[in-house]
Amino acid sequence: MYKGLRDYINYLEASGELITIDSFVDPLLEIAEITDRISKMEGGGKAILFKNTGTDFPVLTNMMGSEKRVAMALGIDSFEKIDLYFESLFKDILKERNSFIDKLKLLPYLKEASQWMPKKHNGAAPCQEVIMPQPDLSKLPVLKCWPEDGGRFITLPMVHTIDQKSGAKNLGMYRMQIFSNTTTGMHWHRHKTGAKHFSNFDGDKFPIAVALGGDPVYTYAATAPLPDGIDEYILAGFLRKKAVKLTKCITQPLMVPVDCDFIIEGYIEKKSPLVVEGPFGDHTGFYSLADLYPLMHITAITHRKDAVYPATLVGIPPQEDKYIALATEKIFLNPIKFTFVPEIVDMHLPEEGVGHNIAFIKIDKSYPGQAIKVASALWGAGQMMFNKIMIIADKDTDIRDRDQLLKAIIQNYNPSTDTHFSKGPLDVLDHASNTYSYGGKVLIDATKKMEEEISERVFIPERSICFNFTHLPTDTSGLINIVVDENIDTNDIYSCMWIWGSNCDPIRDSLIESGVLIMDSKTKHKGEKGFNREWPKMALSSKETIESIDNKWKELNIGTMIESPSKKYIK
Repeated sequence: MYKGLRDYINYLEASGELITIDSFVDPLLEIAEITDRISKMEGGGKAILFKNTGTDFPVLTNMMGSEKRVAMALGIDSFEKIDLYFESLFKDILKERNSFIDKLKLLPYLKEASQWMPKKHNGAAPCQEVIMPQPDLSKLPVLKCWPEDGGRFITLPMVHTIDQKSGAKNLGMYRMQIFSNTTTGMHWHRHKTGAKHFSNFDGDKFPIAVALGGDPVYTYAATAPLPDGIDEYILAGFLRKKAVKLTKCITQPLMVPVDCDFIIEGYIEKKSPLVVEGPFGDHTGFYSLADLYPLMHITAITHRKDAVYPATLVGIPPQEDKYIALATEKIFLNPIKFTFVPEIVDMHLPEEGVGHNIAFIKIDKSYPGQAIKVASALWGAGQMMFNKIMIIADKDTDIRDRDQLLKAIIQNYNPSTDTHFSKGPLDVLDHASNTYSYGGKVLIDATKKMEEEISERVFIPERSICFNFTHLPTDTSGLINIVVDENIDTNDIYSCMWIWGSNCDPIRDSLIESGVLIMDSKTKHKGEKGFNREWPKMALSSKETIESIDNKWKELNIGTMIESPSKKYIK
């Protein structure tokens, strides 16, 4: 649909979805502060094109920061249509076929799927129109987003790797800290496919190619939770109904899309020691602490003549990733339902859960203990293994309607018998667990109980309040009582939900007393309850950056002043 990022920008502008800023805005902190203010507007604000960055390249932020713009980026009218298409596709492919004629009916799908496969491009590629004589990352307007970040970070890198043993390709998104003009960090977590490819590599220099920009569908595909071994460009081809065209890199044995804006080629030395990367104000809303990751050496940088540098801002929700996650919910719900959890009717990852801390699930329940079965299945499924807090309700509850969900919890949840704890993998960015990337999980079973389940129940006092957010550990006026720090406004339910998912380990921090659940979501200190890790700070703008943007807001010519979201949490 789009010939490149410029084409998408033109479409955004024609659709009234773009703000253009001609005045100089510094990629160090200022672009991020403006983006944070606009992206937190109701509905996600607009995409922002910063034309004057002190480099030869403009910066585009918040390009998929609304439901409308995600749909535009993916080339769909609505998420519902693609949801229905996936459901029809899976039903037809997976249903039992007894006759030869029935099996022949699959052929149109196979022919259609063949059209989604990436293809080799012959001839000159736009992404290689300009080849830097010497690769120099300082030529790019790479952002520093938060004041205590370890440096500048590339935040929308599409990282290409190949598994040496199987030949499987992977497109992942792993942030890259700039260390010098020719070196960066490669922040892939132990659970990620890129890290597995590197681990399997038997050689001296592991090849990597990083693409920036191009058709925005590539950026989405790089974030999609596809199973290992499934080429992300097949998903891009499916969404586009058109094959992605790839070209050879000039210094590494990898293929990249021809229409991207920048290509950064390089390698990681297999035997080189890891380097300290971070901290970084992450999508959790907190700084991820400095840790050890591989060092990438840059061998070439190429770009389009009209290249635009794309960037995203992550931090305290809501941010752009809220809307990308919404698309993922819609696109991947049916594959999950049809492959291993058929009783799931709907799944919602609320934005306050920053991706996977909190999950609301709706099921078609037909036997006792089914909610526990579903939770166990989901905790073993791809990135859902990182989920910490899961609430499961019946099919007649609209889990996207908070009032209905709260009503289901009040009516059907008994903390003494319907709270189920487990342990398992966590996101390495989770800061609340006692152990790195491993900790507690909890299921709150808000389904109607069957006879076999009712026999287990114990008496609890009537409660009219479902969630009670409080500063007092002794306050048990709700069915579920969440204790937060003094600087969190307990009337700000959005912030309290975010803190709930972020600051608790469900096993260590939970107590069932007098028939109610109490969860400690306060800041933890070393030595407290066995916690012996560093506790990160919130990712907030500095007072100096806030004042700088306040002072230049009028010259930006982008409308009425918007207050800095960081002010809500600055003490």
